[in-house]
Amino acid sequence: MPRPQLYILFCTFLAIYIMTRHSQNTASNAPATTSVSVNSVPIPATLKDSLPLPKMMVFDLDYTLWPMWIDTHVSPPLKPGKDNGLTIRDAYGASYGFYPDVASILASLKDNNILIGAASRTGTPDLARQMLGMLSIPGTEVRKATDMFDYSEIYPGSKTTHFQRIHKESGIPYEEMLFFDDEARNKNVETLGVVMLLVRNGVSRHEIDKGVELWRKRNNRMKKEEVA
Repeated sequence: MPRPQLYILFCTFLAIYIMTRHSQNTASNAPATTSVSVNSVPIPATLKDSLPLPKMMVFDLDYTLWPMWIDTHVSPPLKPGKDNGLTIRDAYGASYGFYPDVASILASLKDNNILIGAASRTGTPDLARQMLGMLSIPGTEVRKATDMFDYSEIYPGSKTTHFQRIHKESGIPYEEMLFFDDEARNKNVETLGVVMLLVRNGVSRHEIDKGVELWRKRNNRMKKEEVA
C-alpha cells in the first residue's frame, strides 16, 4: 500500500481510538458526583469540636475536588449546564462537576475563617480556571467556586513550588497548612512542613476530619488551646 494511503489509514484509526477513549472516560463521570446544597451535608466534625485547626487548607483539583483529569477528559469549549452552575458541559456534551461534599466543605471552611488554596499541576491551567469560574457553590447565597479560593497555584510543575509561592504570598507557616491530594508522589510537600492527606475517592467531610486529625497529631496540637 502506498505511504500516503497508509498515513491516512493510520490517522483514521487514531481518530477512532481517541473518540472511543473519550467516550469511555466521560461515561464514568456522570453528574451523580455533582455537589449538593451546602445545607444538605453535615459540616466536618473537627470544624466544631473547639480543638486547633490549620490556618489554611489546600486542595488539588483532579480526582480531589472533581472526578476527572481536566486536561484529558474535558474537551473545550465549555458551556454551563442547566442547573444553575452545578455542572458544566464540554464539547461532547459530557457533564462535569464537583464531588458531592465539596460545596459544603468550602462553605464550612469559609465560615471558620480557614483560608482555602488550590494547588494543581494540570497541563491545561486556563481550562481549570475557567471551570472553577463556571461552577457554583449552591446554598443560601450562590457563589462562583473560584471566589472561594484565597490562593491558587494552577500550572505544570512541582507541588513544592506551588506551596513555596502560596507561603510567600500568604505569609502562612507551612506547619499551618493541610493539603489534600490523590497522588502519593506529592507527599514531597511534607519536606516543607506541610501535612498532606492522601485521598482515594475525592474529598468528603470524612476526609476533612481525617486530615485535620492527622494535622493535629503531627503538630502535637491535640488539646484545646487558649485564644491569644
